[in-house]
Amino acid sequence: MAGLRGSAAPSLSAWRGRSGRRYVVGVHDLAALELDEVDEAVVIAVRRDEAGIAEAVSITAAGRGPRERLHRNWLARARQKGATEMHVHRLAESEAERRAVVADLALEPEQANA
Repeated sequence: MAGLRGSAAPSLSAWRGRSGRRYVVGVHDLAALELDEVDEAVVIAVRRDEAGIAEAVSITAAGRGPRERLHRNWLARARQKGATEMHVHRLAESEAERRAVVADLALEPEQANA
């Protein structure tokens, strides 16, 4: 536990997919997220409107290994769309499960950038 000293725990939230399933996510400030630490997760780039309501601007699945890690190009596109947060779902254990979560959460085809 000493290694966690000084590190704030991420806030938790949840997104509901088209199927009705809920996906618990850790909420991270975009500036604080270390991309190299995000693997084997579903990542949702989020912007907030004036009322503070979260809107997904892009969704992707990050796998294990350098080729499958979250791509900086994806992150740059998310920033261009106004993303200020990353919501990270780490409970999908396999690549197939992560792809299924991305498909369930995607509101429109261009949001799913796996």
